[in-house]
Amino acid sequence: MQSGTDWLRCGFTTGTCAALAASGAVQYLLTGRLPDQLYVRTPMGIPVEVKPENGEKWEDGARCSVRKDAGDDPDCTDAILVTASVVKTKSGIRIRGGEGVGRVTKPGLDQPVGEAAINHVPREMIRAAAEDVCAACGYTGGLMIEISIPGGRELAGKTFNPQLGIVDGISVLGTSGIVEPMSEQALLDTIALAVRQAGQIQKERLILVPGNYGLDHLQSMKDRIGDVPQVVCSNFIGDSIRFAMAEGFQELMLVGHIGKLIKLAGGIMNTHSKMADCRMELFCAHAALCGADRAVCRDLMEQVSTDGCLEILDRAGMREDVMRSLLLAVQKHLDLYAAGRIRIGAVLFSNVYGTLGMTQTAELLLKEWNSMA
Repeated sequence: MQSGTDWLRCGFTTGTCAALAASGAVQYLLTGRLPDQLYVRTPMGIPVEVKPENGEKWEDGARCSVRKDAGDDPDCTDAILVTASVVKTKSGIRIRGGEGVGRVTKPGLDQPVGEAAINHVPREMIRAAAEDVCAACGYTGGLMIEISIPGGRELAGKTFNPQLGIVDGISVLGTSGIVEPMSEQALLDTIALAVRQAGQIQKERLILVPGNYGLDHLQSMKDRIGDVPQVVCSNFIGDSIRFAMAEGFQELMLVGHIGKLIKLAGGIMNTHSKMADCRMELFCAHAALCGADRAVCRDLMEQVSTDGCLEILDRAGMREDVMRSLLLAVQKHLDLYAAGRIRIGAVLFSNVYGTLGMTQTAELLLKEWNSMA
């Protein structure tokens, strides 16, 4: 895959690793020999061939591990071991999760509550890999296949799993079998899933936060928001609003650091710096609208942080007026984006200055939510 002028190397998913490991374990069990190479074909039709990391055999079972290669994707699961242990049974092929594989505790995910977080495509890949080996060896009995990931419990904290209600480990994922480097689709899919899951609790109110700062700030608003579900949306503000509208939510509030949400005042719905970084320009434009002189505008443009801009506005006695102007612009662009399909507002804060203000709709929503809490 090419990114700009650089070629990035693709990798393979945790689900592909699980299928490869299962193939190796079943071969070891039925032939008594750990294969030198393991092979599966991904759902995209791309063949993947790797060497097994290690193996072990006992009287009625065997084990094989595969090390994940995420290519050039910045994946926290890169280089983990995925292990499949298999034992003979009377009939059928059953798949379960072992150590380091998460377990589903909330509805709305790919697997039902109580099941291992091994999604349906990896399950199909694991089953197909095992069936191919059984057919080649003439084995007609059954198998129990357990997938485990050493260290998976510790890794889970670096993923979205805790927020999705997946506990005690990571998920075994993959729809294509291949990891595309720097792909945003997996993160978007996770956010859409979290919004859908929140919709199973209730479809009236939802809070979106870009990240941990927003979650922390919500603690100071706890008495006002009650039990409204919260979803971390990263930089994908516009996409997350669309997900909420598609799910049928009626009211939506964004709570985020001014460094992210000030960009909404310019109609920017993906707040990643690679998409746009006009924070100082927005401060400068709205300060000018509020009567700031050239020196204040120049100082604003020379800042490297939004807190620096707030400090300058405080010195000029203009912070309240400029924030009011910015919040009006944020509300305008949110309303334009929502097109009347959902009531939506925003709360902006700074880690240094605390709550900076909220849009008109956010203020109304908080009053209504507070009265219902």
